[in-house]
Amino acid sequence: MSFIIAFIWSFVLWLVLTAGTRGMLWRAEELIAGIIFASIVAFSTRNIIGEKTTRFLNPVRWLGFVVYAIGPLFWGMVKANLDVAYRVITGKIKPGIVKVPVDLENDAQYTILSNSITLTPGTLTIDACPEEKALYVHWIHVTEEEPKTSEIVAGSFEKWARRLGK
Repeated sequence: MSFIIAFIWSFVLWLVLTAGTRGMLWRAEELIAGIIFASIVAFSTRNIIGEKTTRFLNPVRWLGFVVYAIGPLFWGMVKANLDVAYRVITGKIKPGIVKVPVDLENDAQYTILSNSITLTPGTLTIDACPEEKALYVHWIHVTEEEPKTSEIVAGSFEKWARRLGK
């Protein structure tokens, strides 16, 4: 079941990203390539997705991801871009690696939060340590060596990761 769901998601994403070439939605070569790549992704991730594959079939969850991407994630990326531009222009950069404490329960939540942090300019998640309940993040301007919460680095991303990764 996990292979099928991963294949469907990967193939749909492929179709969305390749639609609209030369007046047709897809040429035969694009469809064949999509099937091949979706199969590779599905085979590679079948054990990662595991027994909770049905959570990806919930349209409410899809809506949650869309709301997150359009709202908090986009706004976080805008703020981070402006901050990085300011720091590059002024030279006020103090890079470093910080241990960010998080209160997450599963790998999906760690993945969502880690990717969200990495997508925002000026930060890069280096390691996720569920056993320590922490992420290690390279940050362009370290203001606290060991923050008490993830709020200073990730904003509201942790709250959203907890909700979306259930």
